[in-house]
Amino acid sequence: MSDLVAAVDVGTGSARAGIFAAGGELLGRAQHDIAMQKPLPNHAEHDSEDIWAAVCIAVQEALRAAGAAPGDISGISFDATCSLVVRDHEGGQLSVSTTGEKRWDTIVWLDHRALADADECTETGHKVLDFIGGVMSPEMETPKLMWLKRHLPESWERAGYFFDLADFLTWKSTGRLDRSQCTLTCKWTFLAHEEPGWKEDFLAKVGIADMRSRGRLPERVSAIGSDLGPLLPQAAEELGLTTRCRVGVGLIDAHAGALGVLGGFAGDSTEIERHLALIAGTSSCVMALSREPKPVRGLWGPYLGAALPDCWLNEGGQSATGALLDHIIRWHGAGGKPDREMHARICSRVMALREKEGPEIAPRLHVLPDFHGNRSPLADPHAVGVISGLTLDSSFDSLCRLYWRTAVGIALGVRHILDALNEKGYVIDTLHITGGHTRNPLLMELYADATGCTVIEPKTDDAVLLGTAMVAATAAGHFPDLVSACTGMQQGGVERRPDARARSRFDRDYRVFLEMHRQRQALDRIE
Repeated sequence: MSDLVAAVDVGTGSARAGIFAAGGELLGRAQHDIAMQKPLPNHAEHDSEDIWAAVCIAVQEALRAAGAAPGDISGISFDATCSLVVRDHEGGQLSVSTTGEKRWDTIVWLDHRALADADECTETGHKVLDFIGGVMSPEMETPKLMWLKRHLPESWERAGYFFDLADFLTWKSTGRLDRSQCTLTCKWTFLAHEEPGWKEDFLAKVGIADMRSRGRLPERVSAIGSDLGPLLPQAAEELGLTTRCRVGVGLIDAHAGALGVLGGFAGDSTEIERHLALIAGTSSCVMALSREPKPVRGLWGPYLGAALPDCWLNEGGQSATGALLDHIIRWHGAGGKPDREMHARICSRVMALREKEGPEIAPRLHVLPDFHGNRSPLADPHAVGVISGLTLDSSFDSLCRLYWRTAVGIALGVRHILDALNEKGYVIDTLHITGGHTRNPLLMELYADATGCTVIEPKTDDAVLLGTAMVAATAAGHFPDLVSACTGMQQGGVERRPDARARSRFDRDYRVFLEMHRQRQALDRIE
């Protein structure tokens, strides 16, 4: 069993681990929750030692679930959210929190404290913006670091390391300071297709000229799946593995999902331009790959080598999707705790209402789902959500109707992103979906019917972990390169075609959706 690899995925609320065979089969999986605090509006923070502890527990439990021994694991890699970890010169924890508690040393990806700093980056008009859709997002690391320097100068002065979370985990595992081509290219304004990749004039212009030296950021990036060497003895002991286990350069969680669902097309760069990865959970992220760079206003990228080598990647997304449905449940008077049972109850009732009343159970109710800004394709972090068509009805059925129409709004948001991509040369007609939304039958129906695309649900139980397992298998030497690992470990999927009878209904909803965007912008312009 020495061909087994471990994959670790750190999301917003938990760390998950999976044990995989070299053929891509998932043998065992485990999960452990991680802590997050929100001391102020738009502030969200993790404790990186708590994350590492959760990772270690998850790996040990996954190993037991797989019935594998520590020595069976030949490789490991990590994916994670694009959260920012700050450490002091000795490698110890350093506070990024207004509370001053040093355990809160990580700014969570969804934290929007740096909105003004992001706007300042956009106002520079620098060429780095050409590779992030023209607009800086507060979810990227550059504005977060600007905020840290300005608002917590003592932490900035004491800082000795800056990490994207996936790179922090490989540092904890190996002691190596390598940074992933995925993380730096996508979140730190590093231009992987140019030499040099760092644009020092941009960093100086936004007031963080000392970012690279202070954070020990390398001059060059490391390709995803590069072998960083074996686990350190302490890391091996804490993870429950051995020092013969090799560590691969990791990546952002959504990009791992893209590998997991699009890996089968890794060897065919022409065909891959028809396919879009949709990694959908608390938020949603879309990934499109192409042979040549395709700049799209309002979408991040094009990034070279951010998922597959020699492929350009455009990334878009919605900052709150699963989180928005949870919010609707909490917010409505007939709602409550948005657990799995409540979501299932609502979905069941929506289906019953549609069976009784027909497919249009709330035709005058419309939801613009930008409750946490519009990441794509408008790239407007200041955007707000809109609900049109409310009445005095506060019954459970009214919650179900609002939930259904919110789900419609989420799916139309994906269609909006698809239109932006296809206008710039993509020919996307197939969505590959992974994440928590695959457990929601309403969303899976809507992703096909509201977009008009064929939907593929992966056969693997966890495409994000599979993508990271492909990276680990590359580092362990089971495949000659990442492309070979992707094609060799992909698991296929189940196809769902759109219902042609629903097309005219959702075309009308989409026209309303676009008009609501225009009207919201018009209202914002009124002085």
